[in-house]
Amino acid sequence: MKTLYLVRHAKSSWDNPAMDDFMRPLKERGERNAPRMAKRLKEKKIMLDLLLSSPATRAMQTAHLFAKVLDVRSSILQTETTLYHASPEALLSVILQIKNSADTVMLIGHNPGLTDFANDLLQEHISNIPTCGVVACALNIQRWEDTRFGIGEKLFYDYPKNPAS
Repeated sequence: MKTLYLVRHAKSSWDNPAMDDFMRPLKERGERNAPRMAKRLKEKKIMLDLLLSSPATRAMQTAHLFAKVLDVRSSILQTETTLYHASPEALLSVILQIKNSADTVMLIGHNPGLTDFANDLLQEHISNIPTCGVVACALNIQRWEDTRFGIGEKLFYDYPKNPAS
């Protein structure tokens, strides 16, 4: 059994509209929400073997905030360039290459690809993973290379403004 946590980066700043999209940092709200969401995961006793993040500034800031709260060793935090605005197929390609020694993986990326990927993987209809939203997926596989669309089971879906949390 493998577990995959799909996380959309926290809320980013549009204070400088001329700034290159890749370089946009987190907004104050994003800096508050990321540790809050990570704390919810920590309360579920989630331990990661690998944290993969898009190299975009807002995604990396989100990854570092999650890593700090979840006590993630810096050695398991990695960037993957193809995660920046990746399609569902590109996200699947990244998943297929994960080393099998990692059972619990978090992937931090961007919409619309992340929401589309979650829906394809789980055969669900999540209309939009909001910023800093988390979709937890159970995959009944032994090897990441066996990941296919439609094989996942949703464990939970949470986001900062979730009234149930």
